[in-house]
Amino acid sequence: MYEPIRAKSVHSTMAGTTSDFPHRTREEELDIQLAGHLAALLAVTDELRATAPSADLDAAAERLAEQVTRLRGGAGLVRAVPASEPGDPRALHRRAHTLAGRALVVAASRADTAAAILSAERMDAHAEALEPRELASR
Repeated sequence: MYEPIRAKSVHSTMAGTTSDFPHRTREEELDIQLAGHLAALLAVTDELRATAPSADLDAAAERLAEQVTRLRGGAGLVRAVPASEPGDPRALHRRAHTLAGRALVVAASRADTAAAILSAERMDAHAEALEPRELASR
């Protein structure tokens, strides 16, 4: 009816056997995830810097780049070139706020204080940028 299996299974199903492929620890997985969130936040920060340059965004970009480099074990960081058409600043701030929140969750679960503080600061900065500026119009 069907052809019998002729080769050994590629999956290790026996208890106590070790596999030949490498496994990452939970900490390594969290490092990779956190570096990804911070790198995405850095890309949005660079877009915001192209739209509305500021010293705060420049300092934030530098700190984000340092954290991504640290989490990637000193591997070189490739920075994205901002789009030629600047995006909507409010949409960029919302996106950055979301990314900073995700990074904060991972940093907290990893107990990475430096990344958690940086993420929280960026969340606050982007939330402030999204608030209506009623007092300034008076």
